Amino acid sequence: MHLIITDAWLAQSRAIYLSGTKLVVAGFVAALALMLVAAGMYHWVFLKGAREGWPVIGGLVKLVVKDEFEQRDRFMRENLDAMAKRLGEMQAKMMQLESLGERVSGLAGVNPSEIRTQPGRGGALVEGRSLSMEELQATLADLDKLTDQRVDLMTVMESRLFDQKIKKMMVPTQQPVAGGALGSAFGWRIDPLNGRSALHTGLDFPAEPGTSILAAAGGVVVTQEYHPAYGNMVEIDHGNDLVSRYGHASRVMVKKGDLIKRGQKIAEVGTTGRSTGPHLHFEVMVQGVFQDPQKFLTAGQKLPAPMALATVPSALGPSIQAVRPK
Repeated sequence: MHLIITDAWLAQSRAIYLSGTKLVVAGFVAALALMLVAAGMYHWVFLKGAREGWPVIGGLVKLVVKDEFEQRDRFMRENLDAMAKRLGEMQAKMMQLESLGERVSGLAGVNPSEIRTQPGRGGALVEGRSLSMEELQATLADLDKLTDQRVDLMTVMESRLFDQKIKKMMVPTQQPVAGGALGSAFGWRIDPLNGRSALHTGLDFPAEPGTSILAAAGGVVVTQEYHPAYGNMVEIDHGNDLVSRYGHASRVMVKKGDLIKRGQKIAEVGTTGRSTGPHLHFEVMVQGVFQDPQKFLTAGQKLPAPMALATVPSALGPSIQAVRPK
């Protein structure tokens, strides 16, 4: 490419030859220079127009700023919505924990109001910087994880305590006659009818005829019949080869196969069968072997609920008698 430059004053001409490569480079340099000039003008015009409030420039600046604020607000709303959702999930888990805590405390014999009491707090205030969004999210994630662990732990504790409570409810530690005084104890004695030495296989509770006889523990009625020696008799199976027997009743309110709750009225005191007067004859058998019922009743009266179940079986060892019912 040839360029001829003519100087009118000097009446001279000059020829410049540009190859293809030089032409491309020259065009690139010219374009770059134009872009820099345009950018500088744009920047100067917008800054000056924004500062001095030019009508057109000011409107454009307001549109740009408004768009930036809208994007920032949208970002903040999205994050706030996400945080609100996480907060709602945490509140639900805290309510679940509170409910579990009340049930577990009830099974453990602890007053729930004692758990709700806020501990004393205080101290000098040393302020720190505000948490960033990432730090706040990380804190919530850690709290969420910790809450899940606590829920799992409380659930396991509730299951075990409930299992212990059920087992305890199946051990005959309830007094069979409310406020009844003990007449004849378990063991060898002089038989009141024939005057000979005989083994008394249970406890006698003298009471007025018609006094309520209560189930010493929950279970299932396996026997309800008239026996020549026990008179009107009821036997309740409590599971684990543990059976309680109630004799000499005047009237029976249950039948074989009934599901019985602890403390439920099952009969009334009488003097049926081999008896010298109105009383309840109460027996406890483990695998068909007579046990001293007083050990069960004492364990239920004097020990805390969680310890009663663990202590009763240990008390049975030395009390087993080599006597089985005929």
